[in-house]
Amino acid sequence: MNKITIIGTGSVGSTIAYTLTTTGLASEIVMIDINVEKALGEALDIRQGTPFCNPCTIYAGSYADAAGSDIVILTSGVARKPGQSRLDLAQTNVNITKAIIPEITKYAPNAHYVIVSNPVDILTYTFCKYSGIPEERVIGSGTILDTARLRSRLSEYYSVSQQNVHAYVLGEHGDSCFVPWSLANISNIPVADYRDSVLRNTDKIFPELDTAEVEEYVRKSGARVIQRKGATFYAVSVSVCHICKCLLSGIDTTLTVSTMLHGEYGIDDVCLSLLNVVGKNGAHSKVLLPLNEQERMLLNKSAESLKEVIRAVSI
Repeated sequence: MNKITIIGTGSVGSTIAYTLTTTGLASEIVMIDINVEKALGEALDIRQGTPFCNPCTIYAGSYADAAGSDIVILTSGVARKPGQSRLDLAQTNVNITKAIIPEITKYAPNAHYVIVSNPVDILTYTFCKYSGIPEERVIGSGTILDTARLRSRLSEYYSVSQQNVHAYVLGEHGDSCFVPWSLANISNIPVADYRDSVLRNTDKIFPELDTAEVEEYVRKSGARVIQRKGATFYAVSVSVCHICKCLLSGIDTTLTVSTMLHGEYGIDDVCLSLLNVVGKNGAHSKVLLPLNEQERMLLNKSAESLKEVIRAVSI
């Protein structure tokens, strides 16, 4: 029996609820929104499809209904508009998050908290500082989506399963994120060497890897989707549900999620994405990847860009 509460029933929150239902990850889902009618409508729409899914109770509720939740997912806040950066949203969504924290933690003090709203690293930091919830139970979705976009793009380059691609995006979920290319590989072959390592029995020719193009693709994907359809919600919802699956699992999994740093790579007092070990005890450990000197510089640059925002907003 897994109970999950979702705060915010916009495109992301409602799609997460739908995905949790169809994948059978939750047996009870509570949907909370300041727009009660919207929450009621989304819950009803999903609930009427549950006869064809694993048994699941899904309903709109209040903060009190979140009592006993295993996971609470925060998707509430003002959405990013076309042309607007994630960091432009900072103060407004920090204020919204600060208002929600005492209401939800009062009823679900033992839950794992997954922060999805943007700017996710700033809001994860706010939650850590303001909530009193142990840091290992506060997880920002961070660059898990960026990592998925990276692996998707690399799999397209080489027509290979995404499960064979091992590469990460670290740092801020935003413009200062970066790929540690020194560690990227496909089936244990460095990604730069994979093209020449495959003995092909077809005439298909793989393009030469353009790392700058791939990183640009990763950084701009969200903005491109927003420009074309107004919002991003499918890929982020699948990513968040994967975090939930790992939190509910009996075995640990490594994920690029946003957590508080305490001296890792010389960085302190900021939330950003490193490779974390995530399981039923939360994001309880970090995997310190052997970054080269340039990659360490990029990580520190990303941390500093986030610290500038933290200094600029009222938390």
